[in-house]
Amino acid sequence: MKAHTRETQATMTPQKSLQYLKEGNQRFQDNLKANRNLLEQVNDTSEGQFPFATILSCIDSRVSAELVFDQGLGDVFSVRIAGNFVNEDILGSMEFACKLAGTKLIVVLGHTACGAVKGACDDAKMGNLTTLLSKIKPAVNAVTEPKDASQRNSKNSDFVDNVSKKNVQLTIDRIHAESPILTEMEKSDEIKIIGAMYDINTGEVEFFE
Repeated sequence: MKAHTRETQATMTPQKSLQYLKEGNQRFQDNLKANRNLLEQVNDTSEGQFPFATILSCIDSRVSAELVFDQGLGDVFSVRIAGNFVNEDILGSMEFACKLAGTKLIVVLGHTACGAVKGACDDAKMGNLTTLLSKIKPAVNAVTEPKDASQRNSKNSDFVDNVSKKNVQLTIDRIHAESPILTEMEKSDEIKIIGAMYDINTGEVEFFE
C-alpha cells in the first residue's frame, strides 16, 4: 500500500475516509495488516504529506491510532492528549489539518477503562494533572446515573465507560462551539466530525453514527 499523494487525497470524501478507517480497524482485529513498505513511505512522503483523516485520541499506550486503524506514514494526523479533549491549541491543529492540509475527517476517539476519565471520576488531584482532569469533569457531571455517590467512581467500570462516551460527545460539542472554521467546513460537507470508542479488550472501534 502506497502513501497518499495529492491526487489520491483529492479523491477522498468524508464518508470514504471513514470507510478507510473502518476497514483498517477490521484488519487490526483480524491481525491482517495491509501490505506496506514503511521505508518506502518515508521516501514517498519526504517532500509532502497528504493525510485523509485527523484523529484526536488519548495518550494511552494501548490506543495508537495508526495501529488500531492500520494506517501508514502520511495517512493520518494523530493528536494525543490524556482524556482526548480539546483546547485552543488542539483546535488550531485541527483547523490546520483540515483547512490547510486537506484532511476530510475528524475522529474524536475515546476508549474503555480510560485512566484520565477514572481520575476525573475520583476527583484526583496532583500537580498539573489537576487542571487537566478538570477538563473532563463536565462529562462526569453530565452522566446522571448512578445517583449513588458511592458508585460514581473508578471502581464502577460501566460508569467510567459512560463518562468516556459522554466526554467524546462533549468534545465534539466544543469543536462545534469553538471552531467556526471546522463547523463551516462540516456544514458544507467538506469534512465530517465523528465520535468513536475503542474497546481495549477486543480492539474494536465503535463509531457513533
